[in-house]
Amino acid sequence: MAADSMEIDDGLYSRQRYVLGDTAMQKMAQSHVFLSGMGGLGVEIAKNIVLAGIKALTIHDTNHCRLWDLGTNFFIKEEDVKNQKTRAEACLHHIAELNPYVQVSLSTIPLDESSDLSFLMQYQCVILTETRLSLRKKISNFCHDQQPPIKFICSDTYGICSYLFCDFGEEFDVLDTTGEEPKEIFISNITQSNPGVVTCFENRSHNLESGQYVTFREVNGMSSLNGSTYQVSVTSPYSFSIGDTSSMEPYQHGGIAVQKKMPKTFSFERLEKQLVDPKYLFADFSKPEAPLNIHAAMLALDHFQEMHSRLPDIRCHQDAEEMKKLAATVNECLQSKPVLDEQLIRWLSWTSRGFFAPLAAAMGGIASQEVLKAVTGKFSPLQQWLFLDVLDIVKPLEQISREEFLPRGDRYDALRACIGDSFCKKIHNLNVFLVGCGAIGCEMLKNFALLGVGCGLERGLVTITDPDLIEKSNLNRQFLFRPHHIQKPKSCTAAAATMNINPELKIDPRLDKVCPATENIYRDEFYLRQDIIVNALDNVEARRYVDSRAVSNMRPLLDSGTMGTKGHTEIIVPRLTESYNSYFESSFSHKPSLYNKFWHTHNSAEDVLQRIQSGESLEGCFHVVKLLSRKPRCWSHCVELARLKFEKYFNHKAQQLLHSFPLDTRLKDGSFFWQSPKRPPTPVQFDITDPLHISFIISAAKLFAEVHEIQFTEKDFSLDAIHKILTEITIKEFTPSNKIVETDETAKKPDQLQISSEDERIAVEQLEKVLAEGRASKDDLHMKLLSFEKDDDSNEHINFITAASNLRARMYNIEPADRLKTKRIAGNIIPAIATATAAVSGLVALELIKVVGGHPFEAYKNCFFNLAIPIIVFTETAEVKQTHIRNGISFTIWDRWTIHGKEDFTLQDFINAVREQYGIEPTMVVQGVKMLYVPVMPGHAKRLKLTMHKLVKPGADKKYVDLTVSFAPESSEDEDLPGPPVRYYFSQESN
Repeated sequence: MAADSMEIDDGLYSRQRYVLGDTAMQKMAQSHVFLSGMGGLGVEIAKNIVLAGIKALTIHDTNHCRLWDLGTNFFIKEEDVKNQKTRAEACLHHIAELNPYVQVSLSTIPLDESSDLSFLMQYQCVILTETRLSLRKKISNFCHDQQPPIKFICSDTYGICSYLFCDFGEEFDVLDTTGEEPKEIFISNITQSNPGVVTCFENRSHNLESGQYVTFREVNGMSSLNGSTYQVSVTSPYSFSIGDTSSMEPYQHGGIAVQKKMPKTFSFERLEKQLVDPKYLFADFSKPEAPLNIHAAMLALDHFQEMHSRLPDIRCHQDAEEMKKLAATVNECLQSKPVLDEQLIRWLSWTSRGFFAPLAAAMGGIASQEVLKAVTGKFSPLQQWLFLDVLDIVKPLEQISREEFLPRGDRYDALRACIGDSFCKKIHNLNVFLVGCGAIGCEMLKNFALLGVGCGLERGLVTITDPDLIEKSNLNRQFLFRPHHIQKPKSCTAAAATMNINPELKIDPRLDKVCPATENIYRDEFYLRQDIIVNALDNVEARRYVDSRAVSNMRPLLDSGTMGTKGHTEIIVPRLTESYNSYFESSFSHKPSLYNKFWHTHNSAEDVLQRIQSGESLEGCFHVVKLLSRKPRCWSHCVELARLKFEKYFNHKAQQLLHSFPLDTRLKDGSFFWQSPKRPPTPVQFDITDPLHISFIISAAKLFAEVHEIQFTEKDFSLDAIHKILTEITIKEFTPSNKIVETDETAKKPDQLQISSEDERIAVEQLEKVLAEGRASKDDLHMKLLSFEKDDDSNEHINFITAASNLRARMYNIEPADRLKTKRIAGNIIPAIATATAAVSGLVALELIKVVGGHPFEAYKNCFFNLAIPIIVFTETAEVKQTHIRNGISFTIWDRWTIHGKEDFTLQDFINAVREQYGIEPTMVVQGVKMLYVPVMPGHAKRLKLTMHKLVKPGADKKYVDLTVSFAPESSEDEDLPGPPVRYYFSQESN
């Protein structure tokens, strides 16, 4: 892929560019990578780095496809097995199809201990999977010895265990270790001393570490600091010292210290040395000995293969005993000797021929991020090992007979070797509801297909829903989609692609958004049919809603999300765990909406004029009449309106603020009003030669023309045409207003602006004028609403916001933002990269297996990771909390009480039933926000005689309502406690 290809096709990489930045993207687009091993882990890595946009990938694998591979490699098909293709041959086309800008080629060069490795010198990074230890050592040494060194990565997944190893040479330079935005610290004081101590504004924590650097700007008084960089020494969470400031001018006020990112050099050791004394990343602090145990067990597995030229047999006790002896021998050679975990070694031996596809997805995502670090120098690399295991999944299966785990000649043999046939059937018989078919959704569907979720002969279905259509920017990380799928529904397209991976899958694609408005579609009966709900959503509000539906229907929920290199998973199991305002919106959406709503209610301008003249008050009238009087009628009017808006936004508003609060304004305590973080504005003087000014005019004029449905041509917005119109516009001198400016952002705004007689007079004059000039036709009483669309670069939306926000930044002396950053902020775009998405989906699918197995509470793990640092943390899920009411009665969020009524059941009957069934005296009954019974409220005592049919109504097609009943606590000093939801059925038969 040429270095400029991504510039041409930025739409493909837009979200990833927010993660990596331009420099790293360009380096990646010049990198050639070699990958050996096209098993389940290798193909995961290949998928992720090709989606990311490296220049070229060469794949190598001489093993022939087997039926077994259908459950591990999502690109291998049954015909590949029949035609005896090598795994690399079978995958080549599918990998290349992921990204047309990446050159994917096949290597057939023999790769063994006798091979000449000089061919590897053309690559910047070499990745090995499914390779014997002796060959790994040889290739690792070769790569380490080159100048510059070839970055070396090896990784494997065998049964329950997986490892990742990185060696990027003895000096690996990283320019940006975290990828985070530099911290900006507002300053309240700097001492004249040695060392000078900087105190943060309003005692806000600076979050710096000693040894880091900051650059100063906007410091008043001690101005010699501005533009200078100092190394900091942390003195408290709110202050730091910077060196000698004793000879500088006294500090007055203001100032910002900006964290300066410094390059860092990392040093790596060879594989041979690291085998004996591994440096590794801790992932699960509850199992401190696990990494070294996995290391010893995997080395024992390598030795077993060297001795027998095979892996241990499935569930073979003799091979497992030999593995234990080999592990003990290996352990003696390690500098740090863990107490060996015999259960881990035994299960690795029993399952090494098997394969957990989700474990490969998780490790493949992490390994792929290390590949990107290797070729770009962006983010902190792994030093040098990562070990993961899923022993918790198989622990409960210890006593199951060996026959359960033996091959049966189908695509699930690799999974069956790990968990047994009965457990596989449970997975196949699952009903799963997947909410969202974006990046995480696509990866989840791939995992479902490999596991056989919903593939049961008698039961099992995957229901997916997503209302969105496929956009070009999705292709970079939603790997089930291709360019010819653009503008097709995500759910239907994803369903078809998933069935191509596993034709046995039963899948129901839908287009409905899951929200309160679709509860008539996704009723309780629907949720009760599901065994597991999986969220693949990108917003908190939707997650909370699905969570509430899962809890109310007692369904397990697996939630996850990513933001750039960060990811998280949260597992919610019943009874076990706890569960930009902008210029754009105002001018082009909100105002047109109000305008259209007003004229839809009031049919004509003549009628409105008569009603105003008669003294009638019409809500929103004066604002709408003002819009009508200024409504542009041709292209030059749109340019004029844009020019007037420029003057209002960036000149007059600044002048008004400075009129209301001159630069020398002081507060009651004597401090300056204009001090950091408040900045005094500088009025922007319009300059017809300034590209930023003209950019605002053109983009605003185009949008005004669209809103008012005015035609224009390309010639209309040429610079010459724009200049001609602008020179003919008269701009009135600014006249300051004596209106009080509210500076307290917390102050309550009035519900309704007061309308004066002067407003009425102006409105009458404006209406009379537009009627006299014939400017109040039906077409004039309508405006087109524009919905902000970030992904269509031809619509001027991002251009307008970029120009407006940068003019405002110039007005307040703030660093401007480029178009890419503006697009991310204004469009609320979540930075995304395929590596994190793959990792998070794999971790979720591993937890899904535990849910199916009915595993105990301690088996479940939530995870948070940031692959940039890198950090991976597994934690136990939050155990469900018990709320105690009184007399030993308690409940959790998963409890629901039930009352069955009848036709004449009164509120008093309901309260009596609760008292009798649950031994509690109700003090309050509430439905949502509606108070049904509160004894202290006037008239509520009379409601006790009313029937429940009159007081509450069930939802659409529901036979019940959910009520909240409060109870008196044990202590009279405490407030009443809300109990669990009480589901009231309107008849005895309902259930």
